[in-house]
Amino acid sequence: MAKASLIAAVYVVLTVLLGEFSYGPIQFRVSEALAILPLVEPSAILGITVGCAISNIFGGFGPIDIIGGSLVTLIAAIITSKMPNKILAVLPPIILNGLIVSIWVSKMSGLPYIPIVINILIGEIIAVAILGLIFLSAYEKYKKKPQ
Repeated sequence: MAKASLIAAVYVVLTVLLGEFSYGPIQFRVSEALAILPLVEPSAILGITVGCAISNIFGGFGPIDIIGGSLVTLIAAIITSKMPNKILAVLPPIILNGLIVSIWVSKMSGLPYIPIVINILIGEIIAVAILGLIFLSAYEKYKKKPQ
């Protein structure tokens, strides 16, 4: 529970502090680097889900984003935890956020769906596939060190 709480707190702080970049039709959530953690840390499933829910309270899209975004994050985290390797583990959050979250972001912003998908996919690729893999490598090295 402590690890999940810490992960949620880090997710919220990164998302809310970088608010201009974290919300809206063009979004880049640095906190999504944590989305790969369920591959090696089961408590991250709850942590990033709760972190996403709390973060989305501040996002401006209301209940659909708070509930829907958190459910997408939960599903992506569960699938990520079942992936056989790091390369495949980046795909669930990228694909699910890109395709599903874009639905209500498009509707709420009044912008066409496809450009929103592309923007969210690009943000997720940078956050999860680049920053997330760097973060995961550092996390795994830290975890292997004797305490």
